[in-house]
Amino acid sequence: MSQNTQDGYTRNWFKVTIPYGIKYDKAWLMNSIQSHCSDPFTPVDFHYVRNRACFFVEDASAASALKDVSYKICDDENQKICIFVNHSTAPYSVKNKLKPGQMEMLKLTMNKRYSVSQQALDLQNLRFDPDLVGRDIDIILNRRNCMAATLKIIERNFPELESVWELGKVKGLKLEELWLEGNPLCSTFSDQSAYVSAIRDCFPKLLRLDGQELSAPMIVDIDSSETMKPCKENFTGSETLKHLVLQFLQQYYSIYDSGDRQGLLGAYHDEACFSLAIPFDPKDSAPNSLCKYFEDSRNMKTLKDPYLKGELLRRTKRDIVDSLSALPKTQHDLSSILVDMWCQTERMLCFSVNGVFKEVEGQSQGSVLAFTRTFIATPGSSSSLCIVNDELFVRDASPQETQSAFSIPVSTLSSSSEPSLSQEQQEMVQAFSAQSGMKLEWSQKCLQDNEWNYARAGQAFTMLQTEGKIPAEAFKQIS
Repeated sequence: MSQNTQDGYTRNWFKVTIPYGIKYDKAWLMNSIQSHCSDPFTPVDFHYVRNRACFFVEDASAASALKDVSYKICDDENQKICIFVNHSTAPYSVKNKLKPGQMEMLKLTMNKRYSVSQQALDLQNLRFDPDLVGRDIDIILNRRNCMAATLKIIERNFPELESVWELGKVKGLKLEELWLEGNPLCSTFSDQSAYVSAIRDCFPKLLRLDGQELSAPMIVDIDSSETMKPCKENFTGSETLKHLVLQFLQQYYSIYDSGDRQGLLGAYHDEACFSLAIPFDPKDSAPNSLCKYFEDSRNMKTLKDPYLKGELLRRTKRDIVDSLSALPKTQHDLSSILVDMWCQTERMLCFSVNGVFKEVEGQSQGSVLAFTRTFIATPGSSSSLCIVNDELFVRDASPQETQSAFSIPVSTLSSSSEPSLSQEQQEMVQAFSAQSGMKLEWSQKCLQDNEWNYARAGQAFTMLQTEGKIPAEAFKQIS
């Protein structure tokens, strides 16, 4: 395998994406592609994300042959299947595959946590287990490689974990992803909906089951329009209104750029709408920094397929946040942002946001793009805003915009008396909060007290929690 890299990309890896591939059975889809492909290939890490099917190949000739398969396969409805092939980093499961020694240590740790009498396996706070932390083994169960390794050990060593009632014994775990494919319990339900319902009863916060996205759990309770009664001063004074909007945008883009956009669920109404458009011609063969936005572009001027017109309009907050999470990771230049509030009533606020951002990973890392975003919002809880409509337009930045981008340093959202956090530190705080269940400010303090050593902070958290020295107000409230 060649190790030549450019901008962090291993040149031999390619990501294959089938838009709306979730409609097709995996076996049928892969057999159809294999039969039409002139070069044999080995798919790696096949999975569904949102409504797409994705996998990776490591062979450049196979990648080229896969491009030729696009629009050559028809489904049962005589719809041609589109296939996108792009250069990619090595799949996460390949780059981060656990080594034999790490697998053995994980197995020993899980053995220690298994109760034979109760036939129960305790995976709570697994990442902070002293045996793993002491050997610098970082196990985060919502990462595909960690989950795959854990499931492999369960399959080989704990085969009796096969009923949903046994899972109920660990229903306190704040799981976001669970894989049970191949477990005997999957065949005990009358249909898929009954299976999903039973699992969600155990894990209400679950987002993905066996690689499939689930409907959104309730993260933030948005009141009905009859009970949304904002303080009128929020909408009468221009300075107050300006402060409200700017504070909202700072919080929004802080989460958007954090690397985990699931936190944006609370910013959208349950039935919000979102659309994305770019000025990009798919017939243009030249490399284009907007390629990753093409699949979701809903430019009504060029979009002729009536099915896609409906599919590309994201209609719920879960679908919206999943769409945003699939877009490239970014860093917005907050000093470049211009806000135009062009419609205001007591119950609705319409405003447009213009600015620039850069991508922070992948083949286009460092490239500067410009955007225009139009929000329609209603009053939300805690005197904030609740988005009901979001339209995003992304384009290549002009030379002048690129030159002036990020020329003015922007402080983080923390108060001026507190030190600014780097992007890496912000991501550490988000990750620590997700794993420990503590609020962001408490997670940040724990990391700062331990000099931003994640493993040491985890050990300190586990010790203090065991001794009952962490106050209840440090933890997030579970609805």
